[in-house]
Amino acid sequence: MSPQPQAAVGAPLSRVDGRLKVTGQARYAADLPHARTTSRGGTPMPDGVVHAVVVDSSVGLGRVTAIDTRAAEAHPGVLKVIHHGNAPVLPYGPNPGSLNLPGRRLRVFQDDRVLFHGQPVAVVVATTLEAAQHAASLVKADYDAERPATDITDAPPADQPRTYARGDAEAALRAAPVRLEMTYRTARTHHNAMELHATVAQWDGDTLTLWDKTQWVQSPRDELAANFGIPAESIRVISPFVGGAFGNAARAWPHITVAALAAREVGRPVKLVLTRRQLYFGVGYRPAYEYKVRLGSDRGGRLTAMTHELRAETSTYETFSERGVTAPGQMLYTTPNVAQTHSTVPLDVNTPTPMRGPGYSSAAFPIESAMDELAHELGIDPIELRRRNEPENDQSSGRPFSTRRLRECYTIGAREFGWSRRDPRPRSTRDGDWLVGTGMATALYDTLRAPGRASVRLDADGTALVESSTSDMGPGTYTSMTQVAADALGLAVRNVTFRLGDTDMPTAPLHGGSLTMASVGSTVQDGCDKVRQQAIELAVGDEDSPLYGADAEDIVVRGGRLHMTDDPARGETYRRLLTRNDRTHLEALGSWTPGQSRSSMYAYGAVFAEVGVDARLGLVRVRRMLGVFDAGRVISPKLADSQAIGAMTGGIGAALLEHTVTDHRDGRIVNANLADYLVPVNADVPDLRAIYVDGRDDEADPLGVKGLGEVVLVGVAPAIANAVFHATGRRVRELPITAESLL
Repeated sequence: MSPQPQAAVGAPLSRVDGRLKVTGQARYAADLPHARTTSRGGTPMPDGVVHAVVVDSSVGLGRVTAIDTRAAEAHPGVLKVIHHGNAPVLPYGPNPGSLNLPGRRLRVFQDDRVLFHGQPVAVVVATTLEAAQHAASLVKADYDAERPATDITDAPPADQPRTYARGDAEAALRAAPVRLEMTYRTARTHHNAMELHATVAQWDGDTLTLWDKTQWVQSPRDELAANFGIPAESIRVISPFVGGAFGNAARAWPHITVAALAAREVGRPVKLVLTRRQLYFGVGYRPAYEYKVRLGSDRGGRLTAMTHELRAETSTYETFSERGVTAPGQMLYTTPNVAQTHSTVPLDVNTPTPMRGPGYSSAAFPIESAMDELAHELGIDPIELRRRNEPENDQSSGRPFSTRRLRECYTIGAREFGWSRRDPRPRSTRDGDWLVGTGMATALYDTLRAPGRASVRLDADGTALVESSTSDMGPGTYTSMTQVAADALGLAVRNVTFRLGDTDMPTAPLHGGSLTMASVGSTVQDGCDKVRQQAIELAVGDEDSPLYGADAEDIVVRGGRLHMTDDPARGETYRRLLTRNDRTHLEALGSWTPGQSRSSMYAYGAVFAEVGVDARLGLVRVRRMLGVFDAGRVISPKLADSQAIGAMTGGIGAALLEHTVTDHRDGRIVNANLADYLVPVNADVPDLRAIYVDGRDDEADPLGVKGLGEVVLVGVAPAIANAVFHATGRRVRELPITAESLL
């Protein structure tokens, strides 16, 4: 078959949903039911919505001994106050497929136990938000409180850590000419997306419709089906727009069950919106880590051994263990002898969850800092040290790499960043009162893929509708899928509509882990290829078509017109073809399932940072950053830049600002707001630039993509930390790096 012309893929298109968002026409879960619009399929938006406000526990551990709701229930507009004393018993059946973890997930209002500060102990339902908020403040709970354990440095780990070993790391360390031993720490951090978590729940008999903020509409559907003991087919979840999530809207959190329970109890649609404060304990976060590294090398910097001892916080009722946190230590660099111990530390806190670059970013700071320390110890350039330890295959599995263009990332990054002008001596460059330093770090993230489906319909007017139940929390799913569909169908982008975020649509995998483009994009391409082929076969079999009798392999479609590859004048439009054949449309269901790969598949990157540190005050300012990424084929350069710049901004926050502070006396989060939990603002964001190495990974998926949204964050914090050392000569092994640590 002749290759289909590519016009949309690779073009720097603006977001197809951008106008809706900047004009306020995009409706998020908390916007309902103010918009007098209808959802897909003509389903009316909920009418008569009432409001729910969650009452949180004010202790970090213990039991509720009494709860007084009389004043709240007497407040005008209050419909009901639900708590463990009057809530119905819910089945809470097993639900392993909805991102639930080992342990016993939180069961709202099912007993009097308090497991962490901020746990829901009641919910107030009222006709107005103001009435619900005030009534919630009138609910009085008494507790038999205990002192919670919330400090990872004091608590013992779980009994059975995860371990990995290759070779004899201890013997190799003893024999190594060069040995280093360091302990690094990272703070707990929260996602803090712009959009608050919100749910609108409406029952119609035994069927439930949920408008929700979620990265995966199947997740709340399956969780509520298990919790209420009803078939998943009885639940529809709608989520067309998500205002950022970074991972914390993948799992179905307890407030979703609270909203559905409240709606069933009062017989009205219920809206529940978590406050910004409640996001710090109502949904997950990236856990705090202690990470001890020991490494050995020869005098030339070639690693001979490396050990990793990780301790990460989790809750007492579930065990969260970051996927991918051990992978970099096993395969990023050539290391013949490796030993790892990964322990989780149960604390009286709510359960952590994946946050952008999960696992890999947690490991990148200690490993990439340790490599920088080794480079300094040996007097070897940090890039050269990494080149000397570049593996030929994945040493953790023995598999070859599908593609690994990391050397190119180093070369391009060094050239574009001006690395050769760097004086390697710490504290060697000044700009007035500012000490100036540069640093770099390697990034990687595995290429994830999953099965999915997408429906494609080509109408006789030459327009197409493509649907999948995937999500778009910000990377631009609407736009990138439209680009793929437009090229596969041979249509202009303006003639393709892509819809998402509804369980009534074909099933899609989780929107996270950088797997959406590979997985959903491949299903979209498959469905569009099928429809285009239907049209070609219709034309070559139609005696009235200019393409009658032609070889289908020699026909392509461009601009909605089918024509011969070697004779563009011979052809006709979709519109003419379908109209003449009395066809209102052509349609197909696209699907794709990744095959079993024999290769190690990862996206890679090299991140470079320049910082200034005030020599008197210890203030750190990032002056410029560059990231060079091997992410396979780039579908949309403009969206890719958006992802990279956003990730670099997030990495600046992780390196210098973000830190969830807990009062260990009662488990209260002290800075549960955006005034005290610091995130980067415009003044913190300097010149940021991203470059993408040319190349596809056709072993990964039909589109040749490897995933971009996660890897662009992974190396940012260690690059900044290494630059701070180069500027000051002081090694800070704890994130965030504060002025106090540099004075």
